[in-house]
Amino acid sequence: AILKLLILSALASAPTTLAAALTFDDALATAVREAPILRATTARIAAAHHATLPAGELPDPKLILGLDNVPVEGSDRFSTGSDFMTMQRIGLMQEFTSTAKRQARNDMASAQEALMRAEERESRQTVVRETALAWIARYTWEQQLAQVAVWESDNLLFDRVVRARLAAAAGPVSDTLIPQEEAAAIATLRDQIWAGREQSLAQLRRWVGDAAERPLAGEVPHWTIDATDLNHKLHEHPELLSFNPRERLLDAGIAESRAATRPDWDVTVAWLERGSGFSDMAMLEVRVDLPLFTGSRQTPMIASKLADRAALDAERDASLREHAAMLEVELSEYHRLLRLEQRYTNTLLPLADKKVDLAMASWRSAQGSLTEVIAARRDRIATRLQAIETTGQRQLIAAGLHFAYGNIDETDSASLTGAQP
Repeated sequence: AILKLLILSALASAPTTLAAALTFDDALATAVREAPILRATTARIAAAHHATLPAGELPDPKLILGLDNVPVEGSDRFSTGSDFMTMQRIGLMQEFTSTAKRQARNDMASAQEALMRAEERESRQTVVRETALAWIARYTWEQQLAQVAVWESDNLLFDRVVRARLAAAAGPVSDTLIPQEEAAAIATLRDQIWAGREQSLAQLRRWVGDAAERPLAGEVPHWTIDATDLNHKLHEHPELLSFNPRERLLDAGIAESRAATRPDWDVTVAWLERGSGFSDMAMLEVRVDLPLFTGSRQTPMIASKLADRAALDAERDASLREHAAMLEVELSEYHRLLRLEQRYTNTLLPLADKKVDLAMASWRSAQGSLTEVIAARRDRIATRLQAIETTGQRQLIAAGLHFAYGNIDETDSASLTGAQP
């Protein structure tokens, strides 16, 4: 188990030059390239794009074939010979949908494509953000495992020191049990951290597939979190940007409903061929829709779509307020963690190291007990693990904020991370 943890510790701090290692940038690029949800949204964009091409076109013309003036009674019923007035009809009919209605349908198709693109951007943002969070979570757990491995190695050395002092009659026999108890406590803690690491690995595997099994390399990128800049970019959140094409879609639907109050019309032209004893004839027919009952048909549909539009405006305001509140909470938590991280670095970690040194010096001089040394060592490892957890939580919030409001480029991994040099 110790060898396993030492190897894991080495992998956690391995250089990015390892060919098989999974860096932060590699994970994001792999997720964007292979995520099934992005393939699905790409296909939906293609479908919506193809649907825009015929949206504003006139309907196809219709071919007319028929027989006119066919007798249905008497001895000559159903006869079509040349001695009768029966005519063979061949013609074309073309419907002419109003320009306003065709424009509205074209606008609806374009808005649908824009909506698919907005959903694709939101899906991409989700994939990148969740991959980043999973990578950071696994990185944090493995940093803690590395500390536990060091603690376990130190405890083995400490056990030898205790036994050596006992051999020299410099301590009670019961002291030999204390390192063993410490080893059990270390094993319990290691199992807890390992379980967290496995959970983060499962999340990472969801986004990058088998690449999640590769050892991590490199460090978490650093992002500058500027509250003013993020507040200015609040409207650029993908969930809020999706309201724009949704508004366009509803506006086009309203325009189509209003266009339905205007009549469409169609024209039919036909050639009627009669028997040899009669001259052929031509036919021209024009038909016009009569939207006479708009109060019970078109007007309620317009009112329905206007209500949907008002509801969407309210949803947008609610979503904007929700994201503004979430941003404020996350910024507050980020700065709290940043201050706590600095407190660990500048005060708590040095104090924990000093406390262990003092306890060890007192024990070696026979003025302190081994229990005090063990307690000081436990406090130090607990402080180190809490410092790592604090840094990891701050990095998770920073990544979430960056990938919620930053520009995500499909092909450039550097722009995906947006890290500062």
